[in-house]
Amino acid sequence: SGLIMPDLPLEEAPETAASCASAGVAFVPLAAPTSTDQRLAAIGAAAQGFLYTVAVAGTTGERGDDNARQLKYLPAWMAEPGNRKRHPCFLIAPQCRTDHSWSAIDWQTKRALPLADKPTADLAAALAALDAVLADEPVDPARVYLTGLSMGAYGIWDLAARHPHRFAALLPICGGGDAATAPRLTSVPIWNFHGTADPVVPVERSRAMIKALTAAGGTPISSELEDVGHDSWTPAYGNAAVLDWLFAQRRR
Repeated sequence: SGLIMPDLPLEEAPETAASCASAGVAFVPLAAPTSTDQRLAAIGAAAQGFLYTVAVAGTTGERGDDNARQLKYLPAWMAEPGNRKRHPCFLIAPQCRTDHSWSAIDWQTKRALPLADKPTADLAAALAALDAVLADEPVDPARVYLTGLSMGAYGIWDLAARHPHRFAALLPICGGGDAATAPRLTSVPIWNFHGTADPVVPVERSRAMIKALTAAGGTPISSELEDVGHDSWTPAYGNAAVLDWLFAQRRR
């Protein structure tokens, strides 16, 4: 049945909570509180990061140590009853620290730098959180997905290039990656989104990745949203067909 989000309070999951705490992340079952606001409040009060389902990486504007800014967008939307019923799962949404990054990026050109030998400390912590959930919870290892927006999209391109056989699908939004890593990702289902009028991360960053993937033999899906600015995540995540596609994928 894929990824499962258990309906149990935190105190009934001490082993998971301890594992996640050791990785610098807190585990919070979303079903325990009764409303979306209560769920988000419980998550925000828990720790420096939180565990949810699909691994989600956020933007530069969501960095910090308040464990609140990154609760916007997909984490909040996936906590809604309709999405929880349609796609029950764990969702991991760690918060990148202020002045840190998920990936090495040239902030002047918004180009991803060549893949470093090691991931950034924040990306490594996010992976540790994912590993903790996979080790302790009833998660289908063939259905682990990555999605991220803006700086977060750079992060998932980076992480997937390092571990292409671990993930069932990628859903990057308005980001970019190191095109030289594209041959590693040809067997991974990818649906990329970017607004053509994005003033923050040029659409060319996505186009370069899609071009490299296609040239290497991959079959990525690319959706360029005409005249849409940086916020291409709202129409992407707001399209039920996109999430249905994501959760239908299995690792090959």
